[in-house]
Amino acid sequence: MDYLYDGSFNGLLTCLYEHYYSQKAENIFEASRYQISMVNQSQTIDPDDVKAKKVSLAIERLISKTALRYIYHVSLSNDINKGKIILDFVKFGFIEKKDITVFFEHPFVHPVCMLHKQVTVEVHRFLGLLRFVELDGVLFAKYKPDHNITEIIVRHFSDRLKNERFIIFDEGRKLAALYYEGSTVIADFDEVNFDTDSAEDNIRKLWKSYFKHISIKERENLKAQYQHVPVRYRRNAVEFNQ
Repeated sequence: MDYLYDGSFNGLLTCLYEHYYSQKAENIFEASRYQISMVNQSQTIDPDDVKAKKVSLAIERLISKTALRYIYHVSLSNDINKGKIILDFVKFGFIEKKDITVFFEHPFVHPVCMLHKQVTVEVHRFLGLLRFVELDGVLFAKYKPDHNITEIIVRHFSDRLKNERFIIFDEGRKLAALYYEGSTVIADFDEVNFDTDSAEDNIRKLWKSYFKHISIKERENLKAQYQHVPVRYRRNAVEFNQ
C-alpha cells in the first residue's frame, strides 16, 4: 500500500500512524508528486492532529527528540523518496528503542542524516542572505530554495520582526508566508506574479485580501478566519528548534 498525504508534517505523521494501526505501508508519498504504481495500491490519508501528536510523542519517547527534529527537516526536503526514507528510519528506531541518529552509517539512518544536513545548511544560508524591501508598508522578500523551508524561515523572522508586516515568497513553489502581529499564514499563490512592474500592486491586493480583518472586530477567532481563506494552511503538530 502506498500512502499519500498533503505535504504537511501532520499528514506525514498520520501516515506513520496508519502504518502501525491500520494497513502496513510500502511507501509514503506527497500526493502532488505521486506517480501511479502498477504494483501497489494507493490510499490518500487526511491529516489528523490527534494521530500525528501520538506519533510525534512516540518518536520522542522511544527514539529521541533529536530523531523527531531530523524527521521534520527531512519532511521539508525536496527528495521524492523522503516518505520511504522516514518510514524506514522510524521502523528501525522503534525496533532499537534508542537514539539511532548516532548510527550515521546505517543504511536506514544515513539518508536521514544527509537530508537533515542539506535542509539545515540551506536554512542557515538563507537566514544570512534573505533581504527585505518595503512595498506599500509591507516588508517583502523573495527567494528560491531547493527545499521547502519557508515555515522555518518565517518562524525565525516572526521572532525578530514582531512589530512588522511581512511576506516571504518562495518563487519556485509559488508559496507565500504572510505575517502580521503574531499571526502567520502559509499559502499557495499560483496566480500571483511578483516579477512584473506591478509587484507592489500584487502585494497590496494580496495583503488586503488575507489580512484586512485580523486587527478588527476585537480579533475574531483566527482559526475561524482561516476556514474562510481559500488557500492551504499548513500546520505542525509540534514546535521545533533549529
